[in-house]
Amino acid sequence: MKSAGRIVVLGGGESGAGAALLAKKLGYIVFVSDAGKIADKYRNVLINNNIGWEESRHSRNIILDADEIIKSPGIPDNVEIIRMAKDNNIPVISEIEFAGRFTKAKKICVTGSNGKTTTANMVYHILKKAGLDVCLAGNVGESFAFKLAQRDYEYFVLEISSFQLDNMYEFKSDVAILLNITPDHMDRYDNDFEKYCNSKFRIIQNQKAGDYFIYNADDPVIIEKLDTIKTGAKCLPFSQKVFLEEGACIDNNKIKFKINNKEFYMNLADLSLKGKHNTYNSMASGITARLFDIRKVIIKESLSDFRNVEHRLETVSVVRGIEFINDSKATNINSTWFALESMTKPIVWIVGGIDKGNDYSELKELVKQKVKAIICLGEDNSRIIDAFRDEVSDIVETVSAKDAVKTAYSIGKPGDVVLLSPACASFDLFENFEDRGNKFKQAVYDL
Repeated sequence: MKSAGRIVVLGGGESGAGAALLAKKLGYIVFVSDAGKIADKYRNVLINNNIGWEESRHSRNIILDADEIIKSPGIPDNVEIIRMAKDNNIPVISEIEFAGRFTKAKKICVTGSNGKTTTANMVYHILKKAGLDVCLAGNVGESFAFKLAQRDYEYFVLEISSFQLDNMYEFKSDVAILLNITPDHMDRYDNDFEKYCNSKFRIIQNQKAGDYFIYNADDPVIIEKLDTIKTGAKCLPFSQKVFLEEGACIDNNKIKFKINNKEFYMNLADLSLKGKHNTYNSMASGITARLFDIRKVIIKESLSDFRNVEHRLETVSVVRGIEFINDSKATNINSTWFALESMTKPIVWIVGGIDKGNDYSELKELVKQKVKAIICLGEDNSRIIDAFRDEVSDIVETVSAKDAVKTAYSIGKPGDVVLLSPACASFDLFENFEDRGNKFKQAVYDL
């Protein structure tokens, strides 16, 4: 095959290796450069497909000879090699942008500060149960490019983070879902919330007539931003606070779905996932399913038998009457707020890690009402202790999941819940939130 051009991929993880593999299969000359170490799993992909690579360095002469650079989402725009590429007028794009050029699939794209993994999985679950040729990818599971390198599908459900959205330009969502916008990753956005909001709203860029924008009408940030943004897509809101003529809303303890003058109802009690945040996720998923004419009975069945993703409000075990819940994926304040809000038992709360500039005041009222003890799990817990010392008298510091679980177990009583919902990143004591959640679960099993 004649070469389609010279591609350099920066970052050799899930996104980067997937982009490299797809580019290679399309006939590009491909080189992968990672400033750190490339994991064995991805190094083997590169070696087995004869893709050139380097680790622990960036060779400028090779990188700046590229026709186009695909940047992994974890790499900020302000690193030196990216600035040099832009100075040399080399386009820098995301893996999602690149892969999107080579699919004929309908793309259902989910973003938001919280709930996007659950919602993406839920939409996938409904479409799969309906028998559609659908693939789940993006910021969950395998990357979009990795999946597309294997084959194309009729439908892609893509979870897309703000970091991925930042380097997407021509990509278009056929269905865009925006769940909520609350402060997160402020260090990446110069502590400018407006920049972060603008990033999230890139989910609707390039949409036109025939496309759909599904959004949370109860989110004040989204509503305010919509006053300044125009989209050609049809807008379909969902709300738990106001009655809506079209979209999804609450009506007498039921969700009312109404799309294209067709409506149906689902009892809130029949939803498999409880809590207001999961009701929002179910609303967005149900609207999406109706856009593809999926039968109401399939939607109801799917929303009632869906099982949540690992590390998201995952019940691990009940030990001598104490329930242990793993919500390790809660890496910001808003996500932890939802977790606390959904609990109906007295809480022994395990919290802490790398603080991303958290404003703990948003949690104080819930903590005062529901939390009987706090177990800090991090190297520096000073801000957590300062924030909650007046609300909770029993605050203990630990430095391992095993210690945290043992301490929580010793404090807890039958009828209590031990909730790991850290509100912080995990990199001080763990490899990632999955590692944190897995160690928590193992510690529970070891009780």
